Amino acid sequence: MDFTLHELVCLDAVLREGSFQAAALKLHRSHPAVHAAIKNLEARLGLSLLDRASYRVRLTPQGEAFHRQAQALLAQAASLGTMCGQLRSGEETDLRVVVGDLTPNAEALDLLRRFFRNWPHTRLHLHFEAISGPWERLLAEDADLILHHVDNSNTRFEWTDVCRVELVPVAAPGFLDGPISRDVSPEQMARHVQVVIRDSAQAPGRDYFVVKEAPSWTVADQYTKKDLIVRGMGWGHMPLHLVAEELRSGALLSLEGRHFRRSALDIVAARLRGRPAGPVASALWSFLAAEGEGRPGGAQLR
Repeated sequence: MDFTLHELVCLDAVLREGSFQAAALKLHRSHPAVHAAIKNLEARLGLSLLDRASYRVRLTPQGEAFHRQAQALLAQAASLGTMCGQLRSGEETDLRVVVGDLTPNAEALDLLRRFFRNWPHTRLHLHFEAISGPWERLLAEDADLILHHVDNSNTRFEWTDVCRVELVPVAAPGFLDGPISRDVSPEQMARHVQVVIRDSAQAPGRDYFVVKEAPSWTVADQYTKKDLIVRGMGWGHMPLHLVAEELRSGALLSLEGRHFRRSALDIVAARLRGRPAGPVASALWSFLAAEGEGRPGGAQLR
């Protein structure tokens, strides 16, 4: 069908503004030019789109059906224009962020929500990975930035602190044969199922807090792991922010003692050192760095 985007814009403006004259003022066109554009459109389509009998211009039934589809096309054209403006300015149209399994979702999503309010035209591609998965994506340049913990000795990464999480070994009441004491040992726990997170990386990753001799069940995320442990189906180390309420209520018990101790990990925003970053990625990095510096006490999540 041979019609122009300009004709569709004129039709939409007449309907939104209520008259040819108001549409002409809105579009900075003359009244005859807008009138001619719509007459040409109707002629090409072989349809009467506007009911001109009343004071305020209205759509005919055929015009309503046509305009409904035309609005989608106009929205796509506006989006394309925005993208072209981004490309001319060097602003990224897409940004890829990977959130690690120990990163507090509520905190990470709140940071991203607040940042992207000021960058509404950049699409966020958000991924969730476990254990080594965030590092693998970043090193493969399949992510612009990760929210995870990193090996501080790896000089390929640069990072800025976001928060600190504590990990605590837990089990449900009655899971062990006897009472839990500070002397619970790895040999004792090796007789019980340990719930561990499955590494989402393709290459062999790392194990954390795994008792090698213990039978294990693997799950994809911390929330499923917690659910199994609460139900007495295994034991394991959990981020404290996910189990604090269960520890207070007695739904879970801590296994901390001489052999199993609470540990802490720094969650950071990390990117590849020396890799060029566009204005949106650079702004996100500066935003996260400022947020980390502004948190008292290192933003520990306890």
